[in-house]
Amino acid sequence: MLGLWRTFNSVVSYITLAVSLGELVGNGLVLWHLGFHMKKGPFSVYVLHLTTADFLFLGCQVAVWAVQAALGGQGGLYLTVPFVAFSVGLWLLAAFSAERCLSDIFPTCYQGCRPRHTAGIVCGLIWALTPLTVLLPANACGQLPGGTRLQTCPWFHTASVAWLLTLACGASVAGLVLFIWVACCSQRQLPQFYGVVLGSVLLFFFCGLSYILYWILSSSLDLLLSWVPMQSFLRQPYSLSPLPTLLACIHCSSKPLIYFTTGRQPGKREPLREALQRSLGEGAPLGAGEVSLPMGRV
Repeated sequence: MLGLWRTFNSVVSYITLAVSLGELVGNGLVLWHLGFHMKKGPFSVYVLHLTTADFLFLGCQVAVWAVQAALGGQGGLYLTVPFVAFSVGLWLLAAFSAERCLSDIFPTCYQGCRPRHTAGIVCGLIWALTPLTVLLPANACGQLPGGTRLQTCPWFHTASVAWLLTLACGASVAGLVLFIWVACCSQRQLPQFYGVVLGSVLLFFFCGLSYILYWILSSSLDLLLSWVPMQSFLRQPYSLSPLPTLLACIHCSSKPLIYFTTGRQPGKREPLREALQRSLGEGAPLGAGEVSLPMGRV
């Protein structure tokens, strides 16, 4: 059984490496087009930062695999560093879904009340604050080298759980509201960005949520498994991570396919940049009032 478990972990790890390497290219293409060949609209800014976070997460997975193959060993640091990038992506997905939902349901009010450079400011705050919200609980609960503080760990862990579940619920509720609005209430044609938002939220629900649950449980798994008579390598919670990590990589690597598939016109060959721009709905009507934001307004 132990040999079968090691074999399963090895197979899943190699699949994770292959997915990460392959989709680094896909996310790199999105970054190239959004960063250098497209004007920055409010929603393309979110997608640019979201793709950057996914690219960093996949790159961290490749780096972790290489370090483990070269040096061996495992530890909380190998989980914490990639989770910082994953958490940034979760923040950005929640903000993107919420703003896209508001822009479609309340187009006139949204355009009139939305401050200039909102997307850039929100993304900057997310990049600045997220590492603290991940590293402080990890340090307090011993997932970083020399960082165990048993007295403060429950408080930090509780705050981290509440924060992650709030973000997950925010992204899911925004996607659900947009789905109900477009499917039942909106009188206009189904917008193409609808597929981007709904696809991203569904990917998170089916693939990314398990990685968050694993992170939430990781600080207590070691204590729980220490009471079970298992081999020492199974007492480490990080040995249980290959499958959630693979699902998280699928979550981060499938978004470029959603962007390009949603914006592509059937039976027509066109540059990827045009398909990407169409899928984001930049410059397209945002609601029944046919109001849209200018491409240059970020």
